[in-house]
Amino acid sequence: MGVNGRNGSGFYTYSIGIVMKGQDMELVKIFTMWMIIDLSNNQFEGGIPEVFGKLNLLKGLNLSHNNLSGGIPTSIGNLTSLEWLDLSSNRLSGTIPNRLADLAFLSSFNVSENQLHGQIPQGKQFNTFGNDSYQGNKGLCGFPVSKGCNIIEPAPPNVLEKDGSKSNITFGWKLVLIGYGCGVVFGMSVGYVVFQTGKPKWLVNLVEIQHEKMRRRKSKDGSRSNGRRRI
Repeated sequence: MGVNGRNGSGFYTYSIGIVMKGQDMELVKIFTMWMIIDLSNNQFEGGIPEVFGKLNLLKGLNLSHNNLSGGIPTSIGNLTSLEWLDLSSNRLSGTIPNRLADLAFLSSFNVSENQLHGQIPQGKQFNTFGNDSYQGNKGLCGFPVSKGCNIIEPAPPNVLEKDGSKSNITFGWKLVLIGYGCGVVFGMSVGYVVFQTGKPKWLVNLVEIQHEKMRRRKSKDGSRSNGRRRI
């Protein structure tokens, strides 16, 4: 920041005090390569604007000690150069976006004293943040806070209970009876069509052969009984 003199010569720099990574610092000169926004200790209200996600060269963002509400914008996950983020002492609600875990240069993160809930993102830089970054949010769970997340996994289907008295298998006898009924109807339909169109040759031959065998047996038995009578 600076102002040019009337004669075109001279450049006046201004000092500024910022809170960077939880420490108060005074910069005598402002370097252009330090692209930061510090709006802490004001009375700002409302939600955090999504437009912050377009400042992709931003290295530090401090919005702490305000009255900001709503959720943390997922667009902040686009700030790939961000090194510190301080959103503490507000009235923010909702969950911490998982996209923030992809910020590779994020070395300082503080969302304490808010109304956040849900599981804290895991992995990468978030594994280096301590409990101080989340204190004052009773709804947060998971590492590094002491409160664990109760994730209820659905029971797998078709599993027998330990005592063996009950079963979660749902198909039971109903499907068996349905299949049996369909098979009977199908068989009767096929049989009706076959006998209506004509006698099956293989069935007629089988019946004739059996009939011939029975006739021969009767004739043999009759001849034997006649022979005995003659004697």
